[in-house]
Amino acid sequence: MFNGCPTDPHKPASVPIYQTATFVQPSSTEFGSFDYTRSGNPTRIALEKHAAMLENAHAAFAFNSGMAALNAVTRLLVQGDEILVGADIYGGMHRLVSRVTSLQGVSIKFVNTTDLALVEAALTRKTKLVHIESPTNPLMQVTDLRALASMLHARGILLSVDGTMMSPLLQKPLELGCDIVVHSATKYFGGHSDTMGGLVCVATEPLAKKIAFF
Repeated sequence: MFNGCPTDPHKPASVPIYQTATFVQPSSTEFGSFDYTRSGNPTRIALEKHAAMLENAHAAFAFNSGMAALNAVTRLLVQGDEILVGADIYGGMHRLVSRVTSLQGVSIKFVNTTDLALVEAALTRKTKLVHIESPTNPLMQVTDLRALASMLHARGILLSVDGTMMSPLLQKPLELGCDIVVHSATKYFGGHSDTMGGLVCVATEPLAKKIAFF
């Protein structure tokens, strides 16, 4: 059973929404668990813990939108790096990498990841990250995640998967060897009617530290 607020003294049955920007501190020289909502909020932490449980992730991070989550993943790249992106990709991600990430000196390649031979041929020494969807939006193409992850890890390359279309209920990419799972929580997590959100779930502590900082 998931307890979203185990430290709340009132033991609510559902997680309260903390709409405060700041939190009272024990003293002028001591910090409590939360100080400023931008860097931590009990409601957001509860969501992140629940998402990490669903994906069997080391950690999860919540964002205002799926695009904000995808943008944080691209921040793992530095000038001179290369990212391979699935040829059939959400339009927002296509615009992000081609018109924003590319401005930071990062090379972009689009490849059909359903054909692993094409992926292997496209890899270079500069390739640091492969980002795909499986199934894709809108063509619903499927990539062999386990095989792709094995190929990339042998070369020290990270694999990021947008799992929005399946949700953790039907697919857990981290269990197949992927390093990062991104969700537009606006869709199946939120019901696509009254809220927006994004999630980044990561497999390791080093990745968690980087995403947390971004």
